Amino acid sequence: MRWLDVAFNRALLEALLVGTVCGLIGVQVVLRRQAFFTMAMTHATFPGVVVAAVIGVNLYLGGAVAGVLAALAVTVLSRRRGHDASTATAVALAAGFSLGVALLSAQNGFTKDLTAYLTGSILTVGEQDLVVAAAVTAAVVLALTAVHKELLFTAFDPAGARAAGYRAGAMDLLVLVLIEAVVATSVPAVGTILTLALVVAPAGAARLWTDRIASMTAFAVAVAVCSAVGGLYLSRAFDVAAGGAISLLAAACFVLSTIVAPRQGMIARAAHRRRSRRTPPAAAADRAASSEPMPATGS
Repeated sequence: MRWLDVAFNRALLEALLVGTVCGLIGVQVVLRRQAFFTMAMTHATFPGVVVAAVIGVNLYLGGAVAGVLAALAVTVLSRRRGHDASTATAVALAAGFSLGVALLSAQNGFTKDLTAYLTGSILTVGEQDLVVAAAVTAAVVLALTAVHKELLFTAFDPAGARAAGYRAGAMDLLVLVLIEAVVATSVPAVGTILTLALVVAPAGAARLWTDRIASMTAFAVAVAVCSAVGGLYLSRAFDVAAGGAISLLAAACFVLSTIVAPRQGMIARAAHRRRSRRTPPAAAADRAASSEPMPATGS
């Protein structure tokens, strides 16, 4: 029982770290509209993780190498004439995942469960996983802080940033590398596939509530951390997969935000449409009333 408590405490700390770093990088993903690319990175990381497990080297190293190679390939292909980023990303997505499955199936006697890589196994994280998660979280915070202005400029106005002398390509590559680092770090917690939900859903929900970058970042981190920790407790209470519970909770936060967000939510938009339909007659009545002469007052 004591071992279970230690394992759960480690998983809880891993959830806090992974939730924080996913929320931070997720804001950049949403602002740059790179959700599809992030999905490709989760798939492209898979063969690197499989190769690392097969040959007995560090999983983070294998996943990071595969992801960086995929990021470079997508960057190069998307900049060539006749290719666009979505096509190159789709190819990387399909090729990466297919390669991982092929490598795993080719290893006779390899007994590791495929779902451990796809959906994670947060209750089995060790001290090394926590150290890596803490180091990557610190590195992402430092990187995003150091080039905060440049990242925002290139995200909202790439052409203007290039004209002003900023290296937009370098900023794009930095974000891609940071995304890959976060994906590789999240493998023990939520796996390669479910990482997408923890990166995109909290930031997408935050985008619906505020346009201020600082508020959006804080909101995204809070939602991601609550999703990771809450999913872990739901997993313990209902005996379900932790990765799935974490991802579903993050997705539920996004769906709820699309409904109740004060400006961008479905309820707010429906109310705005109703007010818009009522405004012209009301305005006409007000104008008519204001044009009538004031009644004479008796002496």
